[in-house]
Amino acid sequence: MSAAPPKIRFRDSQIEMAHGAGGKASRRLVEGLFAPLLFGARSAEPLGDAAHICINGSRLAITTDSFVVNPLRFPGGSIGELAVNGTVNDLAVSGARAESLVVTYVLEAGLPTDILEAEVRAMATAAERAGVAIVGGDTKVVEHGKADRMYISTAGVGQFLPGLTLTAQSVRPGDKVLLSGSIGDHGITILLARGELDLEAEISSDTRSVLPMVQSLAATAGEGVRWMRDPTRGGVATCLNELARDCDLCVLIREESVPVRDPVRGACELLGLDPLHIANEGQFLAVVSAEYADAAIAAVRSSPGGQDCVIIGEVREQPSSTVLGVTGYGGTRVIDMLVGDPLPRIC
Repeated sequence: MSAAPPKIRFRDSQIEMAHGAGGKASRRLVEGLFAPLLFGARSAEPLGDAAHICINGSRLAITTDSFVVNPLRFPGGSIGELAVNGTVNDLAVSGARAESLVVTYVLEAGLPTDILEAEVRAMATAAERAGVAIVGGDTKVVEHGKADRMYISTAGVGQFLPGLTLTAQSVRPGDKVLLSGSIGDHGITILLARGELDLEAEISSDTRSVLPMVQSLAATAGEGVRWMRDPTRGGVATCLNELARDCDLCVLIREESVPVRDPVRGACELLGLDPLHIANEGQFLAVVSAEYADAAIAAVRSSPGGQDCVIIGEVREQPSSTVLGVTGYGGTRVIDMLVGDPLPRIC
């Protein structure tokens, strides 16, 4: 007897930019079309930043990503550096250390060779800094005007760090929500670097490997770490909404505890954006049990770049599958996932 055909729930008539923004539209596309057709019986499992596979008794983490940032170079980084760090970070917050990467370049005909060389050098430097080997790849060239100069795709394989078991289902009421540092730097940097807005601010991307912070956290408080994620597309709000839904609990954050640099906050206020929805490329979120919270903060703060690590909230039973924000005035608001596409091509 043949199995029933997968149920396709995706009903959007065409693909829009919002489907790649990491928010509600992205989730609708992945869960409604990709997962039922590609994952089969595993389509109901919570989605993460890396897949867990077992080969001949060895457990590995594997992830893939594509980078279409515009402009290619921006204050604090570039597409080449971003491609390495983004892949290393997806593995890190899945509890794994990146061991090997493969990379694919999609190049537009007419791309100046010096631009390509600069990004290859940026990737090599970032890989050396992150302690990961680039072991292979591919190159494709498309017609002029068909690739926005350069796209980069990566795949990474990593070995799991000892002492970490990360699942949304392990999250419990009373657990604390940890954030490694200030949010919004990357997304606002990219927006201003396009030169489309008459705004000036001293902001640079936070792109970097979060692995040193994760390793310190695992070594010091690994038994108490329940879940981790890097808040890239869709920002902190989207990651926490995915967590709340996957664990069927409430995530409550105190908005005044969320670190946001003044230039980022000012730009968001002028543009009508919520910093909680802005992409980051060098921060991570973690849920830790209450008894390990102090040790977890101390561990991250002792690592390079982690000096601003804070607890921004906690997990509660109700209202389930919801993220609540406590404002500076003591009121509460529901914090939803990103809707639409305010910052295209940020990663």
